[in-house]
Amino acid sequence: MGFATNYAFLMVARFVAGVGVGYALMIAPVYTAEVSPASIRGFLTSFPEVFINFGILLGYVSNFAFSKLPENLGWRFMLGVGAIPSIFLAVGVLAMPESPRWLVMQGRLGDAKRVLDKTSDSKEEAKLRLMDIKEAAGIPEECNDDVVQVQRQSHGEGVWRELFLRPTPAVRHILVCGIGIHFFQQASGIDAVVLYSPRIFEKAGIKSANDKLLATIAVGSVKTIFILVATFLLDKIGRRPLLLSSVAGMIISLATLGTGLTVISHSAVKLNWAIGLCMASILAYVATFSIGLGPITWVYSSEIFPLRLRAQGTSVGVAVNRVVSGVISTTFLSLAKAMTIGGAFYLFASVASIAWVFFFTCSPETQGRTLEDMEVLFGSFINWRSVLREQKLKKTQTNGESNGQIQLGATA
Repeated sequence: MGFATNYAFLMVARFVAGVGVGYALMIAPVYTAEVSPASIRGFLTSFPEVFINFGILLGYVSNFAFSKLPENLGWRFMLGVGAIPSIFLAVGVLAMPESPRWLVMQGRLGDAKRVLDKTSDSKEEAKLRLMDIKEAAGIPEECNDDVVQVQRQSHGEGVWRELFLRPTPAVRHILVCGIGIHFFQQASGIDAVVLYSPRIFEKAGIKSANDKLLATIAVGSVKTIFILVATFLLDKIGRRPLLLSSVAGMIISLATLGTGLTVISHSAVKLNWAIGLCMASILAYVATFSIGLGPITWVYSSEIFPLRLRAQGTSVGVAVNRVVSGVISTTFLSLAKAMTIGGAFYLFASVASIAWVFFFTCSPETQGRTLEDMEVLFGSFINWRSVLREQKLKKTQTNGESNGQIQLGATA
């Protein structure tokens, strides 16, 4: 794009880059989830979101630096500098192992075992993970050859039919949760804030171009810092508490921002307190988004789908994410003109409120579970809590019986 000679050249290059980004958005969280052990899966699977936002922050900083160059050179450097990390990524991919779950689905048990040995906390955990993956892929437990013949359905035939035409109650629940979290991540307005932050700052009363760029850098910095915080909390606190508190914070921030912008638009004089309120609301919004809904969307959607449906199910979620992102990005200015910019953020606050109810009602906690153990949580939509309580009760009873047998054996 940096070498574009005309508009058509630039659009073709942007299209190719978009295809690459689309593949990466689907593959990165799924691959990370399938390689990671359950104990740190949330931490590692949130990394794509961390580095996406680190890249956005670098873009803000580099744009600020390149804005000092002559106009005919500045935009070329802004677009062309993105090729540098792409080269490092292309080289790094060559050293990455294949997903053990994909290897099992191809019947390559020996290769899968070697990958699991490298990516598990212990040899015992690697054996348990391999056993669970073999069961999910329909391979008998006693089959330990390096290469085995797999069933035809393990290659993906009939996946779309099972996802959309004849889903089980569990798959239907998973699909709704996977698509829902991607939809609400974008429909709550994050791209409007990230892409149009200079214009929002201008509406809030910040007129200097230099000040608007610096404020945009502040947004990127806060977003990146809080995503880093989220990576350390995902496996300690869990997905649901972070997700619900994150969306609650977004609702308050969006409503406050809408109020501040509405007050400024109806005032004939400069209101410093309202400008400060808008700035604080924007930073609070990106902070609360980044500590929960931002990274958890990719973590959650990549771990809830069963093995046979994971690639296609996650791709549907990502497709919804990108479509909604495109709609928000292209309609925000028209929306702000039609219902005022303050009204637009009241609308996003309303969408976030619906999202909070959806997550509270329909989305089970997945912390600490293996990927093969996810499906049992789904299938009853709003009644998933009772299913979880029954599972915990059965587990407690099983452990009690086992302890009783051990004690009787010791007494004898």
